[in-house]
Amino acid sequence: MKKIIIINGPNLNLLGVREKSVYGDRDFQSYFEELKAEYEQVELTYFQSNHEGSIIDKLHEIGFSYHGIVLNAGAFTHTSLAIGDAIAAIQTPVVEVHISNVHQREDFRHHSFLAKNCVGVICGFGLPSYRLGLQSFL
Repeated sequence: MKKIIIINGPNLNLLGVREKSVYGDRDFQSYFEELKAEYEQVELTYFQSNHEGSIIDKLHEIGFSYHGIVLNAGAFTHTSLAIGDAIAAIQTPVVEVHISNVHQREDFRHHSFLAKNCVGVICGFGLPSYRLGLQSFL
């Protein structure tokens, strides 16, 4: 059975509550339960943290034993050399995802410090961006 993890970064614990015009009105936990039911053939896990170091620790922990990582690092995408380095240091492939189309937003969101170390980037499809990332590993 393939082991895949979804990792969410800062403020994504507030999905369904924050900036609904950008991120929608659905909470992530209910969406994650839907994904688990849809992909029963996958050992699918979830981790969320608002702390950069915790995300790096999680990447180090699972980055040599999982089949795939779907990562939405939130604003850390545009600021964290350290998360980019952590992705480069592990063996498990990472797909960077974003709910919104970051290229339609503020200029600083147009650059990712993670993308060059990821196998792909998916953005702008709302929560289904995670499904697309997950499907890329199957």
